[in-house]
Amino acid sequence: MATLRQLKDRVRSLKNTQQITRAMKMVAGAKIRRAEAAMRAARPYAQAIGACLGELAKTGGARHPLLERREVQSSGILLMTADKGLAGAFNSNLVRAALSIA
Repeated sequence: MATLRQLKDRVRSLKNTQQITRAMKMVAGAKIRRAEAAMRAARPYAQAIGACLGELAKTGGARHPLLERREVQSSGILLMTADKGLAGAFNSNLVRAALSIA
């Protein structure tokens, strides 16, 4: 049977875990609210792009210099890497892959 000291230690440990969990929930909630705000801010741009693409798809034979077929003389690579942590070697692997293609 557990001693009184062991039980008190266990209760203290559980309270500490509960406190840490509560703090983690608060941080996660703040991150979610920030992400939702960014999503709401980007919504008008996404709707405008969708409308443009919809109009372009409806017209079909649109005459625009960027949509005309032409002989490829040169090409480029647009590389987008992560700006957040916990990605491991993700960014360096992307750069290495892009350099191998170029």
